[in-house]
Order: sequence, then structure tokens, then C-alpha cells
Amino acid sequence: MLTRDVVLVAIAYLAGSVPFGLLIARLKGNVDLRRVGSGNIGATNVLRAVGKGAAALTLIGDIGKGAAAVALARGLGASSRVLAAVALAAVLGHLFPLFLGFRGGKGVATTLGVVLAAMPVVGGLLLLVWLLVAVVWRYSSLAALAAAAALPALVWLLDGRPVMVLFGLAAAALIFWRHRENIGRLRHGTEGKIGQKARPADSDGR
Repeated sequence: MLTRDVVLVAIAYLAGSVPFGLLIARLKGNVDLRRVGSGNIGATNVLRAVGKGAAALTLIGDIGKGAAAVALARGLGASSRVLAAVALAAVLGHLFPLFLGFRGGKGVATTLGVVLAAMPVVGGLLLLVWLLVAVVWRYSSLAALAAAAALPALVWLLDGRPVMVLFGLAAAALIFWRHRENIGRLRHGTEGKIGQKARPADSDGR
């Protein structure tokens, strides 16, 4: 069982490492996402640099890779502890992908994917939070931060498993950390809004 659990965590990390945004942007628009807009490999930068179709494919891929990793573990009867480890490994794979020199995205879509697979009600509410904030304020980063802030509380209220609450806290902390530059731009009113055209990447990269 221990060997199986280790393999599941490794598979989750490798799945999380697949850079769908980078691959889709190159195939659809011959664009290197790391050199345009925010430099991020996620769906928001794909939207700015390539367009809606490519962004939708990226979002599906980033959500799907997290959901698939957790679904596999659930299907094999993994414990809550292993499910939490698998979920975190998928998120870490997206943040620190093996295939991109450990420099990846911000983990929002992949976090949503693992939560949807592990705790569907919590995942649905997170998606609702993201959508509401995005529609009202038009900032993808602000929507992501609002959803991340809600994650631990929703897990605690609706799921209650301590290990999943810990996962929620860890995932939220990672998302806030990866958005630290966005937070600064939000404070100064210089953050790009959803749909805004991409510019050459800033020197701060992702």
C-alpha cells in the first residue's frame, strides 16, 4: 500500500507538471507565454496572448490534470491522508513543474480541479466565488485570491477532515505567495484586467 501511495503522489506531481498553457499557446498562436503579458503559463495569460479558445483549452487542461490525479487516487481507495497528499502534489507540480525547470504557474485552476474531485461541493462554491469576483471587478488575480481565502473555511465547514483542512490552508498559502506581485499591482491600481491585451513580459517574470 505504501508503494502504491508513493506512486500516486508521484503521478499527481507529474500530471501537475504538464504545462498545458505553454503547449497550447505555442500550437495555437506560436506564442511563448513566458515572454508576453504576465509571463505566467495559466489561462488568463493565454486569453490575453492568444484568445478565448486557447484559454478555454488551457483551463480545461489545468483543471483536468488535478481532477484526474485525485480521481485516480479515489478510485483506488486511497485514504484521506493520501488524497490530500495527491492533491497537494498536483498543485506543486503546476507551481514547480519538472518540465520547465521548476518555474510554473500560480496553481489556481489546478487547485480547483483537485478540490472538485475530492470535495465537489466545496469546489463548486469556490468556482462561484471566483466567478462572482471576476464578473464584478474584472480582475482574475483578485478572483483567485478571494477563492483561495475562502478555501480553508469552506473545507472546514463542509468537509471537516483535518487533513483536508490542512491541504486547504497549504493551497491557499501557496496561491497567495504566487500572487504576491499581483497583490502589489492591485494595491497600486496597475493590475491588468480580464481580457486586456498582453504586452511583453515584465522583468519580474511569472
